[in-house]
Amino acid sequence: MKNLLEKERYLQRTVDRYEDIRGPFFRDQTAIIHSLSFRRLKHKTQVFFSPENDHVCTRIEHVMHVATIAATICKGLKKYGWKLDGEMAFAIGLAHDLGHAPFGHAGEAALNSVQNEVNFVHEVNSYRIVEHLDGLNLTYGVKDGIICHNGERFEQYLKPRSEYLDLNTIIDRMHVSSSYEGCIVRFSDKIAYLGRDIEDAISAGLITTKDIPNSILKVLGAKNGEIINSLVIDFINNSKNRDMIGFSDEKFDLLVKLKIFNYNKIYNHKKLQKYTNYSKRVIEILYNYLYEKYMTYSFEYEAYMSSSMKIDLKFAEFLKKMHDFYENEKTSSERIIIDYISGMTDHYALECVKNIIIPKSII
Repeated sequence: MKNLLEKERYLQRTVDRYEDIRGPFFRDQTAIIHSLSFRRLKHKTQVFFSPENDHVCTRIEHVMHVATIAATICKGLKKYGWKLDGEMAFAIGLAHDLGHAPFGHAGEAALNSVQNEVNFVHEVNSYRIVEHLDGLNLTYGVKDGIICHNGERFEQYLKPRSEYLDLNTIIDRMHVSSSYEGCIVRFSDKIAYLGRDIEDAISAGLITTKDIPNSILKVLGAKNGEIINSLVIDFINNSKNRDMIGFSDEKFDLLVKLKIFNYNKIYNHKKLQKYTNYSKRVIEILYNYLYEKYMTYSFEYEAYMSSSMKIDLKFAEFLKKMHDFYENEKTSSERIIIDYISGMTDHYALECVKNIIIPKSII
């Protein structure tokens, strides 16, 4: 980018959209909130599958945490002269996980294991949803932050990339956002989920506070709010006088220790692994069933509609809605099935499997 003004203009760029009183990024927020994909996040897994406890974090709560943390960091850095847009960061945070499959990362792994044609990456799928499947016509900057958020890679510092990229060409997690706001969301994702997952794991009886390493307890705290506060303040103070953003050596070392602790004691806990295996089986059943149906009927809607199976009827509605897009894109059968399954909530996926394996009563 030649200058800051030019960069601002390309980050705000959309396709044939007249901007109103809301401004480009607040308008993006409203488009995201009103989308069906966003509303479905309330019934999608964060860590604990299909939770019945209202106090256990779901995917919709997680994206709200990320959005507010990112906006807070923007507010903090603006006090030190940084030119940042909190509305843009908030919008990226709201939409960054729209592409998650049911059952979280276990569902993502399952979609990749049942077929070999499509590399399912939830960051890329989030972009696919806002750009193509839901067609929200968001600004370039927000879409760029969504597809580059990569919450699984832990960097101590980041600087935005300087070159423009056609986002449709991104197929992996190898790119960094072209805005500081996008990079801030990438850090906020990690700040949001590590502390909250500890609280949920304690509530579920997987761990106790005594299991948490003393070095983490003394400096970061044990509660989610304490961990977020410690990391956000460090992030702002350590970034304010730099041309890159990130954590101090001390806090980054503790962040990595916290990540290792969570993986060893929570994400790989034998109780969660049991549900991970179960969710993979659910995805496998759904994929095989829908693939067989599609290979038999393709876009012959009447054939699906003659069935008494709810999943057949809903799949037919989806195909009818997406017909023109899939025809123009020349979408593979694998990609079509993945698009449909990845949009399911945990509850709907389980309901569909029951529909498949338990026959309807004769009477």
